[in-house]
Amino acid sequence: MSSLFSPLTIRDLTLPNRIVVSPMCQYIAEDGLANDWHLMHLLQLAISGAGALTIESTAVEPDGRITPGDLGLWDDATARAFAPVLAAIRRHSPTPVILQLAHAGRKASSHVPWKGGQLVPPAEGGWATHAPSALPQKPGETAPLALDKAGIWRLREAFAAAARRAVALGVDALELHGGHGYLMHQFLSPIANQRTDEYGGSLQNRMRFVLEVFDVVRAAIPTGMPLGIKLSATDWVEGGWDIGQTVELSGELRRRGVDWIVLSSGGISPLQKISPAPGYQVPFSEAVRQATGAVTTAVGLITEPRQAEEIVAGGKADLVAIARAMLYDPRWPWHAAAELGGQVSAPPPYWRAPPAEHKDLFGQTVFGAR
Repeated sequence: MSSLFSPLTIRDLTLPNRIVVSPMCQYIAEDGLANDWHLMHLLQLAISGAGALTIESTAVEPDGRITPGDLGLWDDATARAFAPVLAAIRRHSPTPVILQLAHAGRKASSHVPWKGGQLVPPAEGGWATHAPSALPQKPGETAPLALDKAGIWRLREAFAAAARRAVALGVDALELHGGHGYLMHQFLSPIANQRTDEYGGSLQNRMRFVLEVFDVVRAAIPTGMPLGIKLSATDWVEGGWDIGQTVELSGELRRRGVDWIVLSSGGISPLQKISPAPGYQVPFSEAVRQATGAVTTAVGLITEPRQAEEIVAGGKADLVAIARAMLYDPRWPWHAAAELGGQVSAPPPYWRAPPAEHKDLFGQTVFGAR
């Protein structure tokens, strides 16, 4: 049997295979509200045959959006906008749905990527950003406002409130975004965090905010609902956050009941030096898995079915998250199952899609027109 197409049970949730659709920002919401684009985009990915679908980075407060087009889950209106999207997924697909909660910190108030992605200062229609320290992401940018204790408490509660809304909507699991240079990562990295109070300085102090957010979200959701986290394993900058510190944090999260850890990297500084190559981040997943026993997800230039199979079969990760390759080929799991001898689910109108040599792809009898 293909390891990639073996099931995995996490708390009360069973994934039919080890392929996860990565959370991929669309930057096309208005005032945080999901719309018909999200319905179309997410529904096609929900019928892809993947083991789970992760909804894109969703802001817990308006100021936490990366761009004005980010999804949000900070009030009743944003929650209501999600409802028809999730209802459509439930009508047509059994795929488990994960929602990623996030706050962009000093990387908020930015243009959408196809307009350059640069910071938009308040004078030009943006908004004031917040971070652990008043340090800009790039030289010359407007510095963020350093969070005081009341601000930290407010953000903790914003994550918990968004988690409760997600539970009420009926998602299957949650994931916290602790990587890519966003707020949680900013607290972790000495490049962005130069505080002198209990949230800065030592590794234990820099981990404090992430662990507090994890704890309040875990307490806000049912015990059977999984809660994972995405981390940047290294800043790719000397003197920044690195894999050793990631292992320490992962161990602490494991003790607190984290259900999976996605190991990405980078995003905290324009000085990062990365040489991307196929599977270049997989060693981070393997290191954390071996050191802590945590369920890990490998990401980053995983594009070929046999590459994904080798990662899972070789014990380098429990799950693989597919992003751009899934946008390019929304039936990636179908094709992977055909190549590796696995089976996936599909809606009945699609049961006749596989060619004759893969007639058992969906575990159903191929039918013809009358």
